[in-house]
Amino acid sequence: MLLSLEVPDQIAHSLRLEGPQSARRHLEILALEGYRSGELSQGQVSELLGMGFDETEAFLKEHGADVGLTMEEFEQDSANLRQFLAR
Repeated sequence: MLLSLEVPDQIAHSLRLEGPQSARRHLEILALEGYRSGELSQGQVSELLGMGFDETEAFLKEHGADVGLTMEEFEQDSANLRQFLAR
């Protein structure tokens, strides 16, 4: 899909949307917002950006979009996994 949009110059500059890597930067912003909003999975971010699992994890973490679990959520997920594996 080809996507074209017009962004005021000052905003494009603030978002670093100019220069030789501008298309990549657009994709990164789209991927980050999609992931943060829950509309894209980590796998879809990987596909969109052409990254492997570890690269995507690092990219999301670097941009503050990694999944941060509380200890309670981690313990619940662990209990659910143990229950699933016990079947």
